[in-house]
Amino acid sequence: MSGGSDTARLEAAVVAYRAALEEYTHERVPLLWAVTQNNLGNALETLGERESGTVRLEGAVAAYRAALEERRRELVPLDWAATQNNLGNALLTLGERESDTAGLEQAVAAYQAALEEYTRERVPLHWAMTQNNLGNALQTLGSREGGTARLEEAVAAYRAALEERMRERVPLDWATTQNNLGTALWSLGSHESGTAWLEEAVEAYRAALAERTRERVPFLWAQTMENLALAEETLGDRTTGRAQLQAALTACEAALEEYRRAGAAFYIEKATRLHKRLQERLASAPSSELQENKPDDPAWVLPSKPSE
Repeated sequence: MSGGSDTARLEAAVVAYRAALEEYTHERVPLLWAVTQNNLGNALETLGERESGTVRLEGAVAAYRAALEERRRELVPLDWAATQNNLGNALLTLGERESDTAGLEQAVAAYQAALEEYTRERVPLHWAMTQNNLGNALQTLGSREGGTARLEEAVAAYRAALEERMRERVPLDWATTQNNLGTALWSLGSHESGTAWLEEAVEAYRAALAERTRERVPFLWAQTMENLALAEETLGDRTTGRAQLQAALTACEAALEEYRRAGAAFYIEKATRLHKRLQERLASAPSSELQENKPDDPAWVLPSKPSE
């Protein structure tokens, strides 16, 4: 489905849900009204993620909060948790576009509320999904605040998610959380002078690439390759090693190739800047630090593709 037709269908869904709410009123059928408000929120949130503004996302937040007036914890605990998770997603996306952290703080609160009913014992995969989402909100907050406490909480949330998001059960979800874990670890490593966090970040990205293959999910593969390039670059800063910078350049070039194939202008521009920076840094490195790119050098070889 093309992006344009998909957006048109979402617009039509918004119209349909709003039409339904003319008869599914709060007074007449409160739970059906709440279900429709939740569904309206989902459509508005998806539309809002595709747009640069915040109007749709604000509409989604309002719809989810309306739904929670009847989707109360004591009446429908799992539906309440689902809407709390949805509310967290909308608040997180909204918070990423705002300069203050109020929306992000509210997203964390919504995810934590959802986890009160989305327990590991009752719904393990929903619990893991919400832990992953909580990690995303904490990671974004951590990047704003400058300290490491939120980032460490994000790492803990991602690692909790991986206890149930196992590779053999949900391979692409496992890979998503590994990718997110890598980013939190990279952020932690950027705050410290050592290399332990950065080395773990590289390991997490490489793990993600075992399932986020180019054949299966080319754009997600490219995003993780770009993330790997950034982690290798930072690791190279700490070790003054040429191998890490070369690994970063190789990963960045691979990501750029896929971004160009997808025609993703924003990502092309971002990766092109990284590519230029890496080329300049490699060109300025003393010749005595040059290392041959040997296929058996684990510092630069990309993860092998798993058999399908």
